[in-house]
Amino acid sequence: MPVPFEALIPLGIIIGMIGVTGTLLNYTKRIRHEGKPPRISLDTWDKQMMERDRRLTGSAHRQSSNPLAPKEFSTNITAGPVGIGGEVSGS
Repeated sequence: MPVPFEALIPLGIIIGMIGVTGTLLNYTKRIRHEGKPPRISLDTWDKQMMERDRRLTGSAHRQSSNPLAPKEFSTNITAGPVGIGGEVSGS
């Protein structure tokens, strides 16, 4: 007659391996995202902010508390105000 608790040893091994796999997956995702939880369901705004953060700090996952932008941001400004139809007015 089989003993019912014989199935608990393989069940414990399976549950343990699933737990180890989930923990390692969470750990590797957090390492890849510099200690922060991964971002999910990104829309256009989130992607633009990640690109801005990458240009400001060198990483898409960190933010800067510096109120002044670096000199590289000065090339992102247009030559002057844009009028109706897209023509540049001014000089």
